[in-house]
Amino acid sequence: MTRFLTALPVYNEASHVQGVVEEVRKYSPEILLVDDGSTDGTAEVLDSLDNIHLVRHQKNRGYGAALKSAFDYAQRHRYDVLVTIDCDGQHEPLRIPRFVAACDGWDIVSGSRYLKNYPGDSEAPPERKRINQQLTAEINRRLGLSLTDAFCGFKAYRVDALKKLHITEAGYAMPLELWVQAAHAKLRIREIPVPRIYLDEKRSFGGALDNGWTRLEYYHLVLDRSFARLGETGPAGELWTGTLANCEECAG
Repeated sequence: MTRFLTALPVYNEASHVQGVVEEVRKYSPEILLVDDGSTDGTAEVLDSLDNIHLVRHQKNRGYGAALKSAFDYAQRHRYDVLVTIDCDGQHEPLRIPRFVAACDGWDIVSGSRYLKNYPGDSEAPPERKRINQQLTAEINRRLGLSLTDAFCGFKAYRVDALKKLHITEAGYAMPLELWVQAAHAKLRIREIPVPRIYLDEKRSFGGALDNGWTRLEYYHLVLDRSFARLGETGPAGELWTGTLANCEECAG
């Protein structure tokens, strides 16, 4: 039987976290909350929850740093599969078992909001959709992949494969570093569709990164830096090959 952990990075989610955790409990026997230095009462809510694992950052370090803490925890405690899901209500916990099952024979199972249309799908904010599409196309070109959604936070990882990743990017650009390292390590990558849910709340990427142009430039910087750290400068299609499948059936 697969032993899996569902991890939720949390930062100032006092209004969402309890409801999300209670829903996740229905589908995951073990839950890890990574509180990334919340200051809005989230810490007190987490203290009131029973039967959870908890990692706390004393200061806000970023989305990528929270996921890195989840990676480290899953490896230390020898889980078979780690599922990551956002805590803002934009992912459906009922899909957790499907992600775990889809991890059989694959190293990374990544959700895609653009692989399939579901009834009631939200319209993606135009700027965020444009940036996602542009970066996804660039990743595919440079890594020889065929992703449809480079930034979805709903994922499952085979924990043994996490040993091949050395994530350093602390912010929202962390998935770019992840894809570069995963392709370089020849990890087996699979996408499965998830509904496109955007809540009527403004999302902040942090200071200057709330500006779309600035954020895009920073994403390019992180992507280029991720390649440079691995010493690859040649054409991606020649050097970077991975295995990726898109699987609509897995979403049922």
